[in-house]
Amino acid sequence: MSGYIDPDRAQFEAFKALDRDRPIEMLNLVQFRDRASYPADHPLAGAGLSGAEAYANYGRDSGPVFARVGGEVIWRGGFEAMLIGPADERWDAAFIARYPTAHAFLEMVTDPVYRQAVVHRQSAVVTSRLIRCGAAPAGDGFA
Repeated sequence: MSGYIDPDRAQFEAFKALDRDRPIEMLNLVQFRDRASYPADHPLAGAGLSGAEAYANYGRDSGPVFARVGGEVIWRGGFEAMLIGPADERWDAAFIARYPTAHAFLEMVTDPVYRQAVVHRQSAVVTSRLIRCGAAPAGDGFA
């Protein structure tokens, strides 16, 4: 699996070009490193943290910013099996985060406190998927 940790410029620009004034849900799929990989000059470099521990640090430090912008985790689940998709993909964390608007998400990712916290995520994650979704009417069928 290729390592997808941060959006590239084109992906981020495409996100910013979408409607920013309505609620959004972000599907998060995350695979942790066995051992966190902090930059050499970071105080936790060489601390021997697991990827899961580094990701917990990310949650702790970014959580207040996430809450301040109105974000909430509306679903969280544990990976059990890949039914359709690459057999080698597994996810250590799977959740959906809801934001009141895309503006709120952008406010979060540009906040100085969040930007400091993201080093924990970058150190923790071997690969991830972050998929923006918009709400659609629920119903009885799949269509």
